[in-house]
Amino acid sequence: MSSIAIGLDLGGTQIKGVVATWTGDILRREVRATNDDGTASRTWAHIAKKLADHLGHDLAIGVSAPGLPARDRRSIAILPDRLRGMEGLDWTDFLDRERFVPVANDAHSALAGEAWIGAARGLQNAIMLTLGTGVGGAILADGKILRGHLGRAGHLGHVCLDVAGPPGIVGTPGTLEDCIGNHNVAARTRGLFATTHELIAAYRTGEPEAVRLWLASIHALACAIASFVNVLDPEAVILGGGIAQAGDAVFEPLRAELARIEWRPGGHEVKLLPATLGEWAGAIGAAREAMVEAQGKV
Repeated sequence: MSSIAIGLDLGGTQIKGVVATWTGDILRREVRATNDDGTASRTWAHIAKKLADHLGHDLAIGVSAPGLPARDRRSIAILPDRLRGMEGLDWTDFLDRERFVPVANDAHSALAGEAWIGAARGLQNAIMLTLGTGVGGAILADGKILRGHLGRAGHLGHVCLDVAGPPGIVGTPGTLEDCIGNHNVAARTRGLFATTHELIAAYRTGEPEAVRLWLASIHALACAIASFVNVLDPEAVILGGGIAQAGDAVFEPLRAELARIEWRPGGHEVKLLPATLGEWAGAIGAAREAMVEAQGKV
């Protein structure tokens, strides 16, 4: 039985590492800058290896990363235009570990962490949305992270909300992440606001155009959530990411909009909860995955 493990969460600018126990205690947290500019092949990977060895070479380890994991969970199979050299890198071999190193999508890992010791603890069915540059997502179904046939399950930011809208990054028109993600807020607001932070700040002051624009994004988010509820019937929806940290500016109008459009048979209202593990959720979920894998329960 492995009662302690390392979790690594790989990003374009940072690699986060934790050492966690089976009971959910986080013994160590470490961050390393990668400064990945997309030109140097695998320099970030060597930083990750040094961090893993620093945290403990004899410990079980799991990896959280963007992209689609391979079916054998040894690598990320598809990740275009980010973290050069990531695709196909076998982490068990690269980290020189005797134990299998499971690799998971970062949003899947984040929800696994929240389901373990965070906002989704004790739940069997939940969805998570991370609102930031884009919109990430993950699904907890009957106590397990839903991965699907190719690992695409949970890419909730790519759902279509406008069939006549422009194609998103995966080709789907009028996506949720194009309605609320920070990546296109300048275009979405016709240059009035450069970032979602600026838009929300103006919304808080009651500036009319900011109110109109922000509530349009909230309406799109509510429509997406109501649709997810109809398909997946979760106990709760967990919101994380930088935009969700705006707190009441997100949750108050969103709850009001959901009260108007969510199907609530028998008056049952799906819980809307803020994520609690913050930027460490992916690393914590990766550590949990490593411990479960080591016990032969995956």
